[in-house]
Amino acid sequence: MSNAPVEVAALKADSFGRIALMQGPAGLFVRRDLGFVPLWLRLPAWWLARREALALQRIDGLPATPRLLAWDGRRLDRSYMAGHAMYQRPPHGDGAYFRHARRLLQQLHRRGLAHNDLAKEANWLVLPEGAPAIIDFQLATRGHPRARWMRLLAREDLRHLLKHKRTYCPGALTPVERRVLKRHSWVRELWFATGKPVYRFVTRRLLKWEDNEGQGPKP
Repeated sequence: MSNAPVEVAALKADSFGRIALMQGPAGLFVRRDLGFVPLWLRLPAWWLARREALALQRIDGLPATPRLLAWDGRRLDRSYMAGHAMYQRPPHGDGAYFRHARRLLQQLHRRGLAHNDLAKEANWLVLPEGAPAIIDFQLATRGHPRARWMRLLAREDLRHLLKHKRTYCPGALTPVERRVLKRHSWVRELWFATGKPVYRFVTRRLLKWEDNEGQGPKP
């Protein structure tokens, strides 16, 4: 009898790979397959997948994050985490969710990893018991946690979390958190002035897709 994994459901497909829920001998897992990527995008798709693999190696064993199962240069397999994206199960008024999310983020940063893509609600999960989890580490940056650059990126991760808290649990924002939200770093300003226009041009004009900032489908 074959032990080859079987696809259970397609989760997402874009210009940088096809993501599917798989069933293997050890249970469910998630696979990103670069075999479906157009030839002219193979290199950036490989670079992003490799970046995710290295990030998952860095945080191996950290609760509420995926575990790297395999990476062979074409397929990246990671553990499956049951739950819903934040926009699918909004944590309205759930102060505990955001307290736990902040602790999770602090643990991530202590491992020397900044996520860099937490503005997207799709990258925050609400697990069945209501606890937070973080996925999708393609844009994550590795470095010494005390390096100035990493501290700046960690602060941006925190600002994105606090934006979600402001949306779903505004009454729980502390005075300090409100001040953090008001202070924009030069990293953010540089991104909005240079990187984001390029990102929008590439994704919307060249690749013909739009992720709606990861907030789910527009009505």
